[in-house]
Amino acid sequence: MDRPTRIVAIGGGTGLPMVLRGLARRATPKAREPGIDITAVVAMSDDGGSSGRLRRQHGALPPGDIRNCLVALAGGKNALKDVFQFRFGGARGLAGHAVGNLLIAALAELKGDFMEAVRMSGELLGARGHVLPSTLASVQLVAQMHDDTEVVGERNICRAHGRVRRVTLSPRSPPPTEGLLEAIYTADLIAIGPGSLYSSVLPNLLVDGVAQALKETRALKVMVANLMTQPGETDGMSCLDHVQAVTDHVGPVLDAVLVNGTLPTEEATRRYARRGSFVVSANPRDLIGAGVVPVHADLLKAGSRIRHDSRKVAACLLKMARSGL
Repeated sequence: MDRPTRIVAIGGGTGLPMVLRGLARRATPKAREPGIDITAVVAMSDDGGSSGRLRRQHGALPPGDIRNCLVALAGGKNALKDVFQFRFGGARGLAGHAVGNLLIAALAELKGDFMEAVRMSGELLGARGHVLPSTLASVQLVAQMHDDTEVVGERNICRAHGRVRRVTLSPRSPPPTEGLLEAIYTADLIAIGPGSLYSSVLPNLLVDGVAQALKETRALKVMVANLMTQPGETDGMSCLDHVQAVTDHVGPVLDAVLVNGTLPTEEATRRYARRGSFVVSANPRDLIGAGVVPVHADLLKAGSRIRHDSRKVAACLLKMARSGL
């Protein structure tokens, strides 16, 4: 392959920036390595924290996950990264707002164009890739819980502490951002996750045309499996359950699942268990039976916290993209 490898990464929250940091380190072409053309696709249903306040008070689209992805794609020693991520202290006014959120919202209002604000922010940061909101419609996340109640709004779903059965967007099937479907169709690999299954991953796939594009693209579609269950959202769910949730919402769009093959330390596992978070189990035979190929690798980051290592994840995804699996 003598052109850059085209990778589309879909998600939100903290999982997508992790993937992007690893990919960005290898984005620039080098001798015998053509580099990576990176497109990040970000969920737009966030209504909590600084993003939520900007939505409610100014009618802005939520900039928080966009900001985190742009910073993840920025050059290593870019001083503006710290400025973008700085949050004001205190209890009133600007308290809790990230500077980058305010800048993106201000540029969007100044230019009358949210995408232009994202592009300009990416230029300021020297982002090594493109960030696309999955939709430019103002959407809310709606969850049907296992007790048949309905919860509206991402922050309310997080507070409900119940098992989610299904999520939809309101309005349903919002239009995709210009360029999103083309990026999916022309990609070599599409990485989905890791991250909050119902609030960061699935909302992107519910945008009009995305599921169909995923079914039709020739790209390899890989779910990056979560390491741990998320209390109140994916309690008791295995890797197969995560895959099945995607299939139940948008059909069979996954080809493979990238699974961590290294167990965390017993001490770390016990500490997370006290918070109600447990290792996501992955049975290769079950995954194959569900029509996805399990790829096991050491994906753990060294340290006391159970986290993905962005370099390891990026290396695996790049190898899969260039080899076909």
